[in-house]
Amino acid sequence: MAHILIVDDDAEVLGTVWRALSREGHEVTLAESSAQARARLQQSRPDLLILDVMMPHQDGLAFCAELRKMEQYATLPILILSARWRTDDVITGLDMGGDDYLTKPFELKELSARVRALLRRAPVISEPQDAISVGELFLDPKTFQVSTPQKQNIQLTSTEYRLLHWLMSRPNHAHSVRELLDAVWQYPVGTGDPDLVRAHIRNLRAKLETDDARSTHIHTIHGVGYMIKV
Repeated sequence: MAHILIVDDDAEVLGTVWRALSREGHEVTLAESSAQARARLQQSRPDLLILDVMMPHQDGLAFCAELRKMEQYATLPILILSARWRTDDVITGLDMGGDDYLTKPFELKELSARVRALLRRAPVISEPQDAISVGELFLDPKTFQVSTPQKQNIQLTSTEYRLLHWLMSRPNHAHSVRELLDAVWQYPVGTGDPDLVRAHIRNLRAKLETDDARSTHIHTIHGVGYMIKV
């Protein structure tokens, strides 16, 4: 089972999530603020971080962005919890470094499914893989970094890495949002939010491209999905 760190200033939410995940056999650590979370992280790096957005002193999104700037947490799976449910809010959470986003109130079954999906993806990334080169893109599985002639050693999150690896492994083929949700996020068929794919595609483009007005690496095939061309 996994070590999961939950950060939320609501004691009731902490208790509920702790009980649900503990029953599934996980080791669960609690923190009521980003300051407490930093202390917990210094003691032990978890396998998954569940992070509330609305917290005093420093909100969860700022804390998430802070962690993503640190090499040791660049690939840490992060599930964002928030009462903010609008599409723009979800996209903002993913833009700040979240791998997934779950709105409050939520069903415990849904939380458990998201946790299982995030944890299921992590071992696949840690398995040895060969470096992959497609066109101008070079992806290094040891460092989770991608390089182009214009940009070197671009750090990716675990989800960005999986998404880019999937596209690079299957060039010249258009992949639908549904296909990417099933394959990369590994959610059960028919579940998952399409905004997850769109937000992570946008984040990858922001890291890869030098011209914001034109995408030269990840192409949108209108009415179909996304493709890397060779």
